[in-house]
Amino acid sequence: MTRAPRTTGPGNSAPRHDLRREVRPVAGLLAWLFPGLGHLHLGHRRQGSLIMFGILFLFLGGLLVGGVDVVDRREDRLWFLAQSLCGPVAFVADGVRARVVAGADPEAQRNRRSLGRVNEMGTLFTALAGLMNLIVILDAAFPVDRAGNKEPGR
Repeated sequence: MTRAPRTTGPGNSAPRHDLRREVRPVAGLLAWLFPGLGHLHLGHRRQGSLIMFGILFLFLGGLLVGGVDVVDRREDRLWFLAQSLCGPVAFVADGVRARVVAGADPEAQRNRRSLGRVNEMGTLFTALAGLMNLIVILDAAFPVDRAGNKEPGR
């Protein structure tokens, strides 16, 4: 009975895996510009469509729950940092907030601001959408083949 050769030990080295990955900055940039667009660019239609629907649904859901006041670049800088990972959508929402809320007289501003738990939930939803898009950006920019093939693709 023969034994299989050992792959680990003092005399043998373990099999090496190539950890270098192909970087696709265009796909990462497209994923930031519009959630899911990077995966569509890579040819992953179904995955890109699901990402687009999920992240935009979460971001727009946060806007519907808390109103446009939940995206505020001036007063909530840390939250806006997370929200801005959704791309230009967050900057457009902040611009709309600036025109609708900040551009009104003080009495109208009080009526247009979201308060309490509603504001917190909307802010949390939009920030989570941005953080989820960060994962999507990284997945698009540094694709990994999950099937074991050399070239990523689905």
